[in-house]
Amino acid sequence: MNATAHLLREAKSNSSSNVSEASLYYLLEEWALNPQDTNMKMFLIPPVVCLVAGVLIIPSILFVIFSRFSIRKETRYMLLGNALLCDLIYLLFYTLSAALSAAHVSLPKEACVLQLFLLAVAYCGGLFTAAAIVVDTYIAILFPLRYVTILPSSRTKKVIVFLWVCSGALPGIFFLVLSSTHNFVPCVLEMCSIPLIIILTLSGTDAVKLCFWLSAMVIFLFLSLIFCCYAILYFKTRQSGIWESICSRASVTFLMHNTVLFFYFSPLLVLFVESFLYVNIVIGLETGIWVSLTICNVLMILPKVLFPFLYGLRYREISASLKSIVRRKHLHLVSPAPSPS
Repeated sequence: MNATAHLLREAKSNSSSNVSEASLYYLLEEWALNPQDTNMKMFLIPPVVCLVAGVLIIPSILFVIFSRFSIRKETRYMLLGNALLCDLIYLLFYTLSAALSAAHVSLPKEACVLQLFLLAVAYCGGLFTAAAIVVDTYIAILFPLRYVTILPSSRTKKVIVFLWVCSGALPGIFFLVLSSTHNFVPCVLEMCSIPLIIILTLSGTDAVKLCFWLSAMVIFLFLSLIFCCYAILYFKTRQSGIWESICSRASVTFLMHNTVLFFYFSPLLVLFVESFLYVNIVIGLETGIWVSLTICNVLMILPKVLFPFLYGLRYREISASLKSIVRRKHLHLVSPAPSPS
C-alpha cells in the first residue's frame, strides 16, 4: 500500500508520461481492487437502476412493434425497434461488466475481448440507428410524396442490416489494431472495466490513441448529423405554424428529441474535455478515473433508458397498443370467476 500511495502521489504531481508504464498499470490495478478507498461500488447504482427501468419498458415496446404487422411494416417503427434492441443489449452487458468489476471477478482474455466487442457493437448500433431515425424523419417531412418510394419496407430491412455491419466494422477495426500492437492491457490485467480502459487508452501507444480519437470523431460526426437534421427541420417548418404554441405536439416532441440528443452529446463532449486535460497534464490520474466513471456509469447510460420513454412512447400507435394490453390484463384479473353449476 505504501508503494501504491507513492505512485498515486507521483501520478498527481507529475505528468502521466513521467510515470512508468508498469507503474501506471500497477496503480490502476490497485485502484480497481481497493473499493474501500475509492467507493467505486456506488457507481454501480446508476447502471442497475437504468437496467431495471429499461427491462420494464423496452421489451414491451419491442413486443408491440414485432407482434403487429401494421406497425412492423412502417420504416420508423422498424428503426425504433432496432434502436431499442441495441440499447437493451448495451444496458445488459454494461451492467454485467460493471457488476463483475465491482465484485473483482477476473475474466479470461477471450471473454473480456468478447464482452468489450459486444458493448462497442451495441453502442454503435444504437447511435447509428438514432441517426437513421432522424434521417427518416427528415425525408418524411420534407419529401412526403416521395417518402414511400425512397424508404419502402424492403429497403429499410437492408438499411438495418447495413447499420449492423457498420456497427461491427468500426469496433472491429479498433480491436484489430489493439491485437496487432499487442496492447490489450485490460485483458492482461484481467480488468474489463470501461472507465479504466479509457485511461489506459489515453496512456497507450500512438496507434491506440489514433484509433481512439478516430472512433470518437466518427461518433461525433453522427451526432452532428442528427443535430443538423433537426435544425434544418425546424427552420424549414417554422413558417407552417406548428411551432406557435409551446405546448403543441410538435414543440413537445421536438423538445424531447433534443433532450435525448443532448444526453447523447454530453458524454462525448465531457470525454473530449477530459481526454484533452489528461493528455496535457491539467488533471491527474485520480481525477481522470472519477470523470471516466461518471461518463461511463451515468452519462452514457441515461440516453439508453430515456430513449424509450421520451421517444418510443410518443408514437400514438405504440402507446395505444400498450394501453390496450394493460387494459386487457386488468380486465382479466378483475373479471369474476364463473359460478359453480
